[in-house]
Amino acid sequence: MIIEPRMRGFICLTAHPVGCAQNVKNQIEYVKSKGKIDGAKKVLVIGASTGFGLASRITSAFGCDASTIGVFFEKEPSEGKTATPGWYNTAAFETEAHNAGLYAKSINGDAFSDEIKNQTIELIKKDLGQVDLVIYSLASPVRMHPKTGVLHRSSLKPIGQKFTNKTVDFHTGNVSEVSIEPANQEDIDNTVVVMGGEDWSMWMNAMKAAGVLAVGATTVAYSYIGPEVTEAVYRKGTIGRAKDHLEATAFDITKDLASISGQAYVSVNKALVTQASSAIPVIPLYISLLYKTMKEKGLHEGCIEQMQRLYADRLYTNTIPLDDKGRIRIDDWEMRDDVQEQVAKLWKVAETENLSEIGDLAGYKNDFLNLFGFGFDGVDYQADANEMTLIPSIQ
Repeated sequence: MIIEPRMRGFICLTAHPVGCAQNVKNQIEYVKSKGKIDGAKKVLVIGASTGFGLASRITSAFGCDASTIGVFFEKEPSEGKTATPGWYNTAAFETEAHNAGLYAKSINGDAFSDEIKNQTIELIKKDLGQVDLVIYSLASPVRMHPKTGVLHRSSLKPIGQKFTNKTVDFHTGNVSEVSIEPANQEDIDNTVVVMGGEDWSMWMNAMKAAGVLAVGATTVAYSYIGPEVTEAVYRKGTIGRAKDHLEATAFDITKDLASISGQAYVSVNKALVTQASSAIPVIPLYISLLYKTMKEKGLHEGCIEQMQRLYADRLYTNTIPLDDKGRIRIDDWEMRDDVQEQVAKLWKVAETENLSEIGDLAGYKNDFLNLFGFGFDGVDYQADANEMTLIPSIQ
């Protein structure tokens, strides 16, 4: 079938298998161009099909020659209906990994559930024995708690008072004012349950108990801080409370892994276009201005550049540089004083009429389409594509 992008608000309802494959190939070529990394050899990536999780899996495999297991929750294709992009990304990744002689298998299901944790542990036991790196990169708006059976929903809200600021509809380029009512305690609690560190800790406890963590194993989860202009709705909002919990959990996991000399880290990453970030008011406008500034300064990075630098310049160095709160900072270029000062200046004057000049709305739109396999050079989008593309290890 001929597959075109079909939008509904901040979501694209279709994905292109050939475009997603091109996206994966481009990322693989970038990692290979940077040379080998003396890093992990057996890797589990939880949340492995898009964004930072996919980039972590690619960097593990093609940077470190690692065997990888990926866990994710994606919708498979049906006749006349495309899969979600993460499905096609994984199909392409496994194919490329197998062609390169690398082990790669995947598990599709709810990573919050005990069932998927147990299934993953059994696969590690059977095929790899143990893993030496666990990447935790889940990004879900809801979580069914495996112990209580309660379905928790996260929310994107400020805390304490109503938030009002600029935002942009990246489809139209229209800059407008948005107001968000403050969260109540239930909103905060639910967001922490979904996006905090409890599930990460559950994964690590289950794996340690099962004996599938190698001596000296490392685990890394991803976080974001961002600038003052976004903090009311992000770092000082409900999501920020969840990130605070996630970051505190790293210290707890490190204590729990002491008997195997294991270590847990949180990596604070750069603001990038993701399905999740596109739905957060203020963030698309900030990213548009940030992209323009960082590209002009030669500092721009996407997910794969961030993850390659995380592995090569942070995780697998003699001494991992940490900030005063024990976090790895790979958002260091975004948060440079000269970058943030320029973005702050642009923010003050940003409006519908000038955004195409002072911001990189075109880059934002292109990155958004890329998430779903659209907008890549070398892909014939008028040709028939096989929507029934399957993941080799999930048949």
